[in-house]
Amino acid sequence: MTDPSPPSAPRVFLIRHGETEWSKTGQHTGKTDIALTAHGEAQVSSTANIVYGNGRLIDPKSVAKVWLSPRKRAIRTYELLSGQTEGYQITESLAEWDYGDYEGLKPAEIRAKRKERGLDQDRTWDIWTDGCEGGESPAEVTTRIDSLIAEIKKLQAPHMKDHEPKDVVLVAHGHLTRAFAKRWLGYELSFPLSLMMEPGGVGVLSYQHFSIDEPAILLGTSFPIQK
Repeated sequence: MTDPSPPSAPRVFLIRHGETEWSKTGQHTGKTDIALTAHGEAQVSSTANIVYGNGRLIDPKSVAKVWLSPRKRAIRTYELLSGQTEGYQITESLAEWDYGDYEGLKPAEIRAKRKERGLDQDRTWDIWTDGCEGGESPAEVTTRIDSLIAEIKKLQAPHMKDHEPKDVVLVAHGHLTRAFAKRWLGYELSFPLSLMMEPGGVGVLSYQHFSIDEPAILLGTSFPIQK
């Protein structure tokens, strides 16, 4: 039987993992493979109860692909969200920014250490412009995000107006989710677009006018009609 509802453009559900001890204190957590706190697990479970399931915002019947960061905090987040321990693909494209020498530090500590070394005399350190010593530059983060965006668009392009499974779920990290949203819109990471992503939060990306060439942030969405 043909689905009588009007088609929607494909969506990308961009999810940040739940709280960890370091996210709670504001420490930069890149390669450190830290677990969710009990509160972080509860955050994700609460999110799942509201948005994930048949007839909900993230409907597994509509999901074509799931990509996860390789960090256990991201994998655990998806398992809590979906109740699944398989059916996903791990990708380094969604790993958190490699903070290098700044791993485990808070922003104020990073800026203080840099000033002690005579850096940043004219302006304060900004990760979106300056990157991380011993870690990744904005250009390196951009390259790996762009490779995944290209793969997502290749998957979704043939399904702009049909009812086939075409949504994508991504689970990543605080800086990475915001960097991904900027690149989805085609902005350089240094572009001053202020974005926030709470632990356990869900952002939605899509396309305007059912066009693969018009990626957009879905700033507000209506929820599925309950039948």
